[in-house]
Amino acid sequence: MAENLNIRINTNSRLYCKDPESSDLGIQIISKSIEMINTIGFESFTFKKLGDSIGSNESSVYRYFSNKHSLLIYLVNWYWSWMDYKIVMKTSNINDVKEKLKISIKLLVEDVKKDSNFSFVDEVLLNKIIITESSKAYHNIDIDKENEKGFFKTYKQVVERVSNYILELNPDFEFPHMLVSTIIEGAHNQRFFADHIPSLTDFKKGKNNIVRFYTNLVFCSL
Repeated sequence: MAENLNIRINTNSRLYCKDPESSDLGIQIISKSIEMINTIGFESFTFKKLGDSIGSNESSVYRYFSNKHSLLIYLVNWYWSWMDYKIVMKTSNINDVKEKLKISIKLLVEDVKKDSNFSFVDEVLLNKIIITESSKAYHNIDIDKENEKGFFKTYKQVVERVSNYILELNPDFEFPHMLVSTIIEGAHNQRFFADHIPSLTDFKKGKNNIVRFYTNLVFCSL
């Protein structure tokens, strides 16, 4: 298994047919799917291509996930559970709620770095997938049913945690969840624009513009 410190990121068990972390093949499926979705995009990604890439057959992938949509939601679920873990770890020994909020904003919008605790997941590539592909997990006809099943619990958990920091600072603030989700989705768009449509953003390499902009936005709003 990939964890150096026996840490396991929790995911919704209803997302898979068989826990991918329970076998070497399952771990291969997760690792290679992240690489492939990042390289060829979710639309072009298929279980057949994935099976060929890991030297297995398509049916072996279906033993773990019923379809590629479930796999995408699993990856989104894993990412936000990992992000929540990072926020908890970085803020657990800090009493100043203003500092907790600053740290949380930074973690949510900064460039992601590889986490050596989880070698089977490339968090840098997974972050790119979250930026470019995660909306496909939400914008679909079954969103309400999937939400009822708890598929987006980890994302909501992150938003709730940071919203609570905001309310600790300003109990009368009316829009904590809107502000946090706007920060997250907005920062993703800014990073996408920086790479592909730079005239839509003020990103400058080495200036930490995105972190500074959203930190300023939050504290000015409060």
